[in-house]
Amino acid sequence: MNGPEDHAWVRRFVAERGDELVAFRRHLHAHPELSHHEVLTTELIGERLRIADHSTMSGVAHGCGHDLHTTVVLGAGLALARRGLGGVRLIFEPAEESVPGGAVTVLADGELDGVDTIYGFHADPKLDVGTVGVRPGPLTAAADIVEIELHGPGGHTARPELTVDLVQEAARVAAALPVQVAQDEPAGSLALVFGAIQAGDAANVVPTSALLRGTVRTTDAQRWHDAERVVTDALTSSVDDPRVQVRCRYRRGVPPVVNDVEVAARAQAVAAAVLGAEHVVVPPRSRGGDSFAWYLQHVPGCYLRLGVHDPGTGADRLDL
Repeated sequence: MNGPEDHAWVRRFVAERGDELVAFRRHLHAHPELSHHEVLTTELIGERLRIADHSTMSGVAHGCGHDLHTTVVLGAGLALARRGLGGVRLIFEPAEESVPGGAVTVLADGELDGVDTIYGFHADPKLDVGTVGVRPGPLTAAADIVEIELHGPGGHTARPELTVDLVQEAARVAAALPVQVAQDEPAGSLALVFGAIQAGDAANVVPTSALLRGTVRTTDAQRWHDAERVVTDALTSSVDDPRVQVRCRYRRGVPPVVNDVEVAARAQAVAAAVLGAEHVVVPPRSRGGDSFAWYLQHVPGCYLRLGVHDPGTGADRLDL
């Protein structure tokens, strides 16, 4: 579907079914489900696609456009069914926000068996509506999670000499470890950023434990494989008080998204033919992680950015 007649047909299909798809997206947005528990969402998608085949929650939210993603893939499936085109497999990934991501489950279930090429996309609030971003090569970063526990003798703040000040130790690790990790990397391509520190809950008590939680990111696949060793080695040299016990839990997340150059070129050509070359851009590399990277470990493909910023609202473009 890459000729002028196909493009016109797609536009007619969207004009005909657009309201239905918008209503579907709004329904998903109002009825989110937690990772690995997308039961009603799956039933709704399956029911709608079965119809296509035969005819031709408190505490959770869709905060990253996944209701939009689901609706776009559903709409593409309905259009392909109406057009009578086969040979395309639709993947509705569960638990995308979890670590290491629902793509691992999709692959384990054999859903990519026999697939030659894969395409995916993510909403991008930095790009205006009607714009598509395609970047050959590295696009997003690998993203891991690190949790560091510190333990030591606590006590009353009136007798600090009998304790180890784990609040101070945690603060020192939070400040020094990211710098040490970056210095241990010749290209400085590993970024450790802490997002949470927990230590104690009383003003007059020195705590016996402290917890730091953060992420480790890199756009370099080789450095991703070395990241755990680099972080744990740097941590060992950062804590030198023998009274402090250190435990590091390192969870491998997702690899970097690296788009196949030839597949990306095809995507750029199709997008330019449909939208005009002025509406196809090369987005910057992102430090964000995405589970689509797991698919690219198995088949060549391309992950695109879909512009969703409405310039008419006057709102600023958001960063991913």
